Amino acid sequence: MDPLKCTSCGRVFSLSDDALKRYPGWKPKLCRACHVGTKGHAKRELNLTTQEVLDRFSGGPNTGVFTDGSCEENPGGRGGWGVVKVILDAPVAQKSGHSDVTTGNRMELTALIEAFRMLAPDDENVVYTDSQYCQNVATKWASAWAGNGWTRGKKHEQVENLDLVQQLYELAQTHPKVRVEWLRGHEGSRWNEYADSLSTAYTRDRI
Repeated sequence: MDPLKCTSCGRVFSLSDDALKRYPGWKPKLCRACHVGTKGHAKRELNLTTQEVLDRFSGGPNTGVFTDGSCEENPGGRGGWGVVKVILDAPVAQKSGHSDVTTGNRMELTALIEAFRMLAPDDENVVYTDSQYCQNVATKWASAWAGNGWTRGKKHEQVENLDLVQQLYELAQTHPKVRVEWLRGHEGSRWNEYADSLSTAYTRDRI
């Protein structure tokens, strides 16, 4: 493939062999450095550590399980996920991880799955995600797809990320008191920003 030019910074860049094999013909508009600064349509100001997040932000809900996922070159780049369980503004448990070749939606779904695994079946809690796609999957779409033989719509189209969708659906069924709610990302919610920091920790080599 010919070198690509970032439409943001103008830098010439190329894709990894893994990305080329998995997504043939893909021509991203942003280089990795510029794409790290984006998440959906929201902009990360800085790649903050969790302590920097705690020092900087104070808004949003102070109890619940907060999840987030990230991807450097979406789709096909490195990505990460993070989950933190919080009670009255104090973190009581957290998890994070990453994948070398993934998508933003897969990392968001993985974070939700790990959030459910953090809770007992009879826990009554709220799991927060800043992905409307993931909230819809957890609260509406997965149930409809399951009833449709794990296909979408009248044409029985393929469900994307089916392996993760099925895991999430099964966990949601075994945690009937857990609610999944959408929280707008990157608007000063302390624990959303904290989960975001966990999801990008692999890029800093520190939490």
